[in-house]
Amino acid sequence: MGNFKRIPMKRYLFISSLILATAFVPLLCSAQDTAQTSTVLDTIYANDNKNVALFFPEPIRQGITGSDNFVFTYNREKEQYFGLLQAKPGKDSNLLVVNRNGAVFSYIVRYKAQLSKLNYFIPLSSAIGNERPNLALPILTKKEQQANNADYYLRACTYLLNNKQPMAIRTLQKRNDGIVLSVTNIVFDKEELYFVIEIENTSSLDFDLNFLKLSIETRQKGKRKSLQRLYQEPIFKHNLPSKIVENETVRFVYVLPKFSLSNDRRAILKLNEKDGERNIELKILHRFINNPD
Repeated sequence: MGNFKRIPMKRYLFISSLILATAFVPLLCSAQDTAQTSTVLDTIYANDNKNVALFFPEPIRQGITGSDNFVFTYNREKEQYFGLLQAKPGKDSNLLVVNRNGAVFSYIVRYKAQLSKLNYFIPLSSAIGNERPNLALPILTKKEQQANNADYYLRACTYLLNNKQPMAIRTLQKRNDGIVLSVTNIVFDKEELYFVIEIENTSSLDFDLNFLKLSIETRQKGKRKSLQRLYQEPIFKHNLPSKIVENETVRFVYVLPKFSLSNDRRAILKLNEKDGERNIELKILHRFINNPD
């Protein structure tokens, strides 16, 4: 992790106590003024053999856990957008994070041996308040909100592509004449689904991309059975190539509004070659869509 540093646990607790005494008392008072006292904190699960990544809307300035069986590491020398949480078996605790803009985030943290979620993309709206008194969250215009969303999607997609974890889905793959189309992961965050897609060209000819479309296919019931497809327009595309040269593998992300599928429906990812016939249709069953990472 480059400049990430792990502080020895006893020293970490001592430093944490000092920081809490000097910095977070007024911070918590301000946050309490902004947030309702009845707020129920979200729970984040972690263990000692995997890193759980928390991806914030602004760079992390400070982060503290309340117990020594939880460790939250982040870049203290150069502010970055994400931190890593690990846990050892023990009692539940809490995590307090302050962003560069003063936004305060608070969570319950809990040990769990088996993790179903390793990445948390945290929106600004989940902040419990701001450390600076009487500082309200900005009200954005529609144009500003769209720009803000695009920036968030960009950072989320970049993180997913830089994630070194192995393929979460190994069965979503199809090939045709040296071209391999794969969906390596489907991640749900906020109100969107992130499709991490990979195209590998193992042939000796370059592949010029004409289009890559995702559609929902419905099996029509009745005497005359038929299939109906409805195209799903991505709200954001990141790193989509126009050409995949020979012996090259490219990875990119499609972001779509959240949706679910019944048993008689499935998603179809259609890859089409420009001025060629190496076309692929990859079927994605409803269970992959309804149970994302």
